[in-house]
Amino acid sequence: MGIQLTSSVFEDGGDFPIDYTCNGRNVSPPLTISNVPEGVASLVLIFDDPDAAKEPAGNGTTFDHWTVFNILPADQKIAEDSIPSGGELGRNSRGTIAYIGPCPPTFRHQYVFRLLALDCKLNLSKQPTKSEVQETIKGHIVEEARLVSYYEQPEK
Repeated sequence: MGIQLTSSVFEDGGDFPIDYTCNGRNVSPPLTISNVPEGVASLVLIFDDPDAAKEPAGNGTTFDHWTVFNILPADQKIAEDSIPSGGELGRNSRGTIAYIGPCPPTFRHQYVFRLLALDCKLNLSKQPTKSEVQETIKGHIVEEARLVSYYEQPEK
């Protein structure tokens, strides 16, 4: 079994808990990293919304909620509202250095956490974008895990 990413507050393919969205406390959910393969130099965690590209008022691109790189390559529990051990934050789609919880304007969106195991540590400028991280890791991904969830605005 390869690298895994799980959460104690939602299941893969399940609904994203309101507490971790714009309608709740808007903090990152607890996550667990397990089965990190030997020889991995660092981990990258990306949380984004590919459905944002389909929004009528959107700009046709994925919305980046959270990018964390240079995470220590070890099994770990990440508490809610915290950064994984050793992690450095990149910029989200709003240009800030923080987690932004799901907040889809119109329809039910898919949200994807991707955990990437790399054969190198990243030497990036401070606060890179997700695109800059993705460009740098090309050819260095050893394994990948995904954790998918869904969220839509509550009925008023």
